[in-house]
Amino acid sequence: MAEPLKNMYNQAYLDDLAAAVTADFPLFDRAGFFGRINDGRWEERALKERMRHIVESLHPGLPGEYSQALTILRKTAPRLGNYGFENMIFPDYVSLYGLDEWAISIPALEQFTQLISAEFAVRPFIVKDLSRMMAQMQRWATHENASVRRLASEGCRPRLPWGMGLPSLQADPAPILPILELLKDDPAETVRRSVANNLNDIAKDHPQTVIAVLARWQAEDGQSLSPELDSKTGSEMTWIINHALRTLVKKGDPDALALLGYPRDPAVLVRHLALEPEQVPSGGELKITFEIQSLSQAEQKLMVDYIVYLMRANGRQTPKVFKLTKRTLAPGERFTIHKKHSFRPVTTRKYYPGEHAIEIQVNGKRFGREAFVLAAEQD
Repeated sequence: MAEPLKNMYNQAYLDDLAAAVTADFPLFDRAGFFGRINDGRWEERALKERMRHIVESLHPGLPGEYSQALTILRKTAPRLGNYGFENMIFPDYVSLYGLDEWAISIPALEQFTQLISAEFAVRPFIVKDLSRMMAQMQRWATHENASVRRLASEGCRPRLPWGMGLPSLQADPAPILPILELLKDDPAETVRRSVANNLNDIAKDHPQTVIAVLARWQAEDGQSLSPELDSKTGSEMTWIINHALRTLVKKGDPDALALLGYPRDPAVLVRHLALEPEQVPSGGELKITFEIQSLSQAEQKLMVDYIVYLMRANGRQTPKVFKLTKRTLAPGERFTIHKKHSFRPVTTRKYYPGEHAIEIQVNGKRFGREAFVLAAEQD
């Protein structure tokens, strides 16, 4: 079993951190630092809780003047360059204690992000002063260092996982778009990936904005997309567009699929949908079989998914889309799909007994619907 991520904050890192701080600030009270760390709750803290606890335990041992403390930490951080995520404590220190010290905090974040990303730490600055911070992010988008350029995009993702929410940018992503324009052709793959992830975040609230941006980028790139293209083929822009649209594609958004070359109204016949067994035992499998036939006189590209209408605790069904296959069908061509769907318990999804249903989705268009029953767990 894999070790919990939170254990990357361990005694070895704390010892090295204390030694590194002491090297630049001999008055650092190591005993006091470790006393604050060991408050009896260390083991119960999650990853980011441990990070914040380290920052709060470090702070009393540094000079009371923020500028002096930050000067020490800017010297200390490079001494711990052999660590990765653990060094998130440095930008976190800035976000916690430096929000009112813009002139020295922003250069520190620019430095720290070259050691470990400051994507979480910039977000309180965005919340505090959106226009000022987004102007700074736009300047960072032209920085010579790729890690700083990535921060310009990653830090303002509206729905960054693990990050503080940015409701203002969720409501209106307009301040983000000039930054993404500057970064869309960036030579660094990490930066282009961040651009795609940012657009994918925006698409959850403003799908038409993202589709319009990507359609223009696609036209400027001069390549039409193909469903077969991935990160190893086609242009870098092709990859960005595919990656940025992944949430909309999974939802079957017809505009997103059309941008990727899938016809909005596929000429197909979906038939012989069969589910076996009609009553699935708890933790068992459902066998799904159906046939698709092209009714078009021309070749057409299809993205085939299936939707499971899952019973919830409130007695209502909610749909969840699962990917199946991408096919290019010749006129009149037909093919049969066989799929097994498992109802084994997983940590991210709880299954409830009762009536469920399966529906087939082709290029976002839904065909047929068959019900089945998931049996209750046996005592």
